[in-house]
Amino acid sequence: MTKRLIANIFLLLCLAQSSEPQQQRAFTKDMRFHHFHSEVMSQERSMLVMLPPGYDESAEKRYPVLYMHDGQSVSVNWRIDELAQPLFANRQIEPIIFVAIFNGDTQEERFSDYTPTRDSRFAKSGNADGYGRMIIRELKPIVDAEYRTLADQANTGIAGTSLGGLVSLYLALKYPATFGKVAVMSPSVWWDNRVIIRDVKSINSKPASRIWLDIGAQESSPSIADARLLRDALLAKGWKPDSDLRYFEAKGAEHSEKAFARRAPEVLKYLFPGQGSAPTSQSNKP
Repeated sequence: MTKRLIANIFLLLCLAQSSEPQQQRAFTKDMRFHHFHSEVMSQERSMLVMLPPGYDESAEKRYPVLYMHDGQSVSVNWRIDELAQPLFANRQIEPIIFVAIFNGDTQEERFSDYTPTRDSRFAKSGNADGYGRMIIRELKPIVDAEYRTLADQANTGIAGTSLGGLVSLYLALKYPATFGKVAVMSPSVWWDNRVIIRDVKSINSKPASRIWLDIGAQESSPSIADARLLRDALLAKGWKPDSDLRYFEAKGAEHSEKAFARRAPEVLKYLFPGQGSAPTSQSNKP
């Protein structure tokens, strides 16, 4: 596939998750598109790698990596790489590589990839284990082979919103030796009678992971209550407030791409703090 064709594909990219107005975006020199056949998923999959400033200026320096679900949204709608630029410049976060993992071809595939259990009410669901194997066995090895990564657990993060938040925590618990930093934004805790809370309660020993968990204060009351229950389950398993667990209720925030993008810088500052980072305020924290 030629670079021109790849760029055209990205320019015409539709956001599979968001119902908000679609945006378009062209490639920059710090973006690298990868299209590969997944044997695990038996389908073609894509990801966009976004490199930090100065990556091409050194042949030695290695970087932490944050793997992000809903890659169309975080790369086009959020423009996560642009949100990070002032944080890099002010040393509020360390330079990191973003890997935006694109959804499958349909909303149904996204739903299936991001849910850990089957539900007969939905045509497709419960393929989070397959999606996780794809990341661990196929996608991450490509990134680690092609780029100067710090591939260890302490420098590897996973992040998502809504169902993506659900699958982020699910995979972090399933692969504790791989993911040491986890962003769980407005998670769909409701799935399968709060199966993710049962998963947290069932772990034998607390992994050495650093978790950001949040919810918008203008989201539904059940969603807020569920987020607090998940926070409490994590605390009961040994995570410590502000040490390796940050819980945040965002004032005025609804369940939307704009709201997620607005608090993404605080997520990055907590998970990948730089020399100039300051503590994040935990406002509105019952």
